[in-house]
Amino acid sequence: MTKETAIKLFNAQKIRTHWDDKNEKWYFSIVDIIGVLTESVDSHAYWRKLKQRLKEEGNETVTNCHALKMLAADGKNRLTDVADTEQLFRLIQSVPSPKAEPFKIWLARVGSERIDEIEDPEKGIDRLMETYLSKGYSKEWINQRLKSIEVRKELTDEWENRGIQKGQEFAILTDEITKAWSGFSTKEYKVFKDLKKENLRDHMTNLELVLNMLAEATTSEISKEKNPKTFEDSRVIAKQGGTIAGNTRREIEEKTGKKVISKQNAKQLTNKQINKLGN
Repeated sequence: MTKETAIKLFNAQKIRTHWDDKNEKWYFSIVDIIGVLTESVDSHAYWRKLKQRLKEEGNETVTNCHALKMLAADGKNRLTDVADTEQLFRLIQSVPSPKAEPFKIWLARVGSERIDEIEDPEKGIDRLMETYLSKGYSKEWINQRLKSIEVRKELTDEWENRGIQKGQEFAILTDEITKAWSGFSTKEYKVFKDLKKENLRDHMTNLELVLNMLAEATTSEISKEKNPKTFEDSRVIAKQGGTIAGNTRREIEEKTGKKVISKQNAKQLTNKQINKLGN
């Protein structure tokens, strides 16, 4: 079982879901999940008892759960307790049901793999290669993708050295770079490719990946030379790095007569098409 498989098991019609575009998160109706896992006649009552027990245990997952209006069986929108992906998996671990066991085993294996990767990072690279190969990507594309991860890590290390905070500040600077080279903010780019929570780089063509790497590598080099003191200084540099790659993109488009930014994403392609991605 993979994370994608685990999530798809909850995409049946009986499971109500909500996509939060602002936070880029899927939310799942907890009572619907409980119903599937336990086959309980009254999943609402089951959830009330489980919720009370978890609260007594001091479980933060329950405390942090919130409610959204979802279409109920009577055709009306009613407030329903929901969980994001992380909360969902935590709740599954608390459900004593044979149907929950495959998820629990998978989560335990994932945890073990992550510990192995911390002790030996090369295992993480090998596992990532296997994952991409299983999805049908060509070895050429995978090598390019792995290189892009290295370039990204070098840039984020540089940002951390300049006091940039992970999370929102990283996202703002990434947006500056992406918009300067592609013409899209990160969110606009994902919408263009019909993506939601997926990693944008996993759906880029070879040429898109190369230009994105150029933008990030250039930003990193300029930052090292300019030694920015403030977040706004780093924001200016991010735009400069992206602009250099953007100029390259426009020159390529002028010479080839084709747009570099592609609507193609991996979901729409067969294995054969993925191998041709970017050609």
